[in-house]
Amino acid sequence: MRKLSALFLPILACLATPAMAQAIVYEQVFTYEVVEEVVEEADDLSPEQVATWQAQGGERFVQTLAEPQAAPIPRGIAAFGPFRVLDEGRAALVDVTDAKSPAAFAAMLRAYPGIAELELVDCPGTYDDHANLRLGRMIRAAGLATHVPANGSVRSGAVELFLAGATRRIDDGAEFAVHAWQDEDGHQASDYAASDPDNAKYIAYYREMGMAAQEARAFYAMTNSAPFESALWLDAAQMRGWVRSDGMPARAAYAIRFAGLDSGPLLK
Repeated sequence: MRKLSALFLPILACLATPAMAQAIVYEQVFTYEVVEEVVEEADDLSPEQVATWQAQGGERFVQTLAEPQAAPIPRGIAAFGPFRVLDEGRAALVDVTDAKSPAAFAAMLRAYPGIAELELVDCPGTYDDHANLRLGRMIRAAGLATHVPANGSVRSGAVELFLAGATRRIDDGAEFAVHAWQDEDGHQASDYAASDPDNAKYIAYYREMGMAAQEARAFYAMTNSAPFESALWLDAAQMRGWVRSDGMPARAAYAIRFAGLDSGPLLK
């Protein structure tokens, strides 16, 4: 297993979003630490692989600097970390997630057990990839729907949280951003075999969120088609090509044609 140091790697990338906003892409990696967590894994991973990749991850987010059309951040009736309770049945995600976000989410549901939908309003990504995937599994286990409103922005690690919805809805005007991860040696996902734990954990997660094996590999290849220093921006229609509005994944063949990609680079 590769050992990653507590190295902060800020990287500036001038990116053109659909709203012509400029953006900064940040990444941070930490020393791996095996933790105990009960997760039902997809059949892609062996028990040994599960034990290997169940470790604290690094930062992965895209922070927009200017976006005149951005959705307003709701104040809500209560706040739990990056979450805002909008009413008895809805909450919103409005900030970067971190190691404390799973606990904040659990506390929110204890206080407001009627919440059935999570709106993703301004979601740059995550400070802790491991906690972020755990949070996604919690969202799915709770049966919440995910909704990206018009002018909502879901970026980097937050895309995994959108996929966690039992059903998913994307309004016209929403935007998404994805990019490859990078380790301290400058290697990205395509530099390692698909079976490498750092790749396999995402494939396993997408499988858990309802994608078939081919769909999961194709979606992961798409997210890594933009290098770490940049980002690939998708509008509402493009993301719907990957995830149907009823919450089920789009057919892999359509998604691959749509993006002009295949999963070859990750199949070593």
